[in-house]
Amino acid sequence: MASKLIPSAARQATRSLSRATKSRQTQQFTRPLSTTPQRRSEAMAVHRNTPINNPSIPFSFTDQNKAIIDEILKRYPPQYKKAAVMPLLDVGQRQHGFTSISVMNEVARLLQMPPMRVYEVATFYSMYNRDPVGKFFVQVCTTSPCMLGGCGSDVIMKTCEEELGVHSGATTEDGIFTLLEVECLGACVNAPMVQINDDYYEDLTPETMRQLLKALREVAKSTNMDLEKIPRPGPQVYEGVQRMTCEPRPGKTSLHDVYDHKAHLRTDGEL
Repeated sequence: MASKLIPSAARQATRSLSRATKSRQTQQFTRPLSTTPQRRSEAMAVHRNTPINNPSIPFSFTDQNKAIIDEILKRYPPQYKKAAVMPLLDVGQRQHGFTSISVMNEVARLLQMPPMRVYEVATFYSMYNRDPVGKFFVQVCTTSPCMLGGCGSDVIMKTCEEELGVHSGATTEDGIFTLLEVECLGACVNAPMVQINDDYYEDLTPETMRQLLKALREVAKSTNMDLEKIPRPGPQVYEGVQRMTCEPRPGKTSLHDVYDHKAHLRTDGEL
């Protein structure tokens, strides 16, 4: 009996050892699963009725904006007028101050499309503010070029937080400023930069950023909101040099004179 059990036990031990070896080999060459922490957006993709944003609040476009909408719709074939949903939402936001549920519903009615299709657009693109923002919407670019250019966007963001007393995503108590950290705004060569409403302010330093915010606060507090006193957009003074657009900071290195193209044309009537 013992002679029969010993070979059987030996075979079972060999099989167990083989399975254990294969298991270790599998674990050695199997890539472990890795996960990253979820970083959810600060903006909700769903609508929650509030006293200032609910479907019972009436909204209609002004006569001036209706004329603008008519011009926009002329760019699209009648059967494809739904493609105008984005510019119409922009017109509604500029009139109402933000893209409320009432604005979305009115755009859906004008374009004869399901309201849900309009909601999908408004919740996807960050250009549509579904909550009220301040008179000056300060969007600070913190993508890599702005972090590396000049003094760095982190310094500009910190300057804005100190000057305004709020953090990203918040509006000042007086309703003048809303501050938001955003991704690339496409002015990398003039980094660091911010977008305030529709204007770009570039080549910023903590000093010029602080001066800019103070000037805008004075404009907002003036009785007639004198827009002519808003600082000139574009590159700001950088080390004593005022450059235009994307030219080198020390100044032009070429094209100093006006190019006379007529001097280089043939006189025999040919090209």
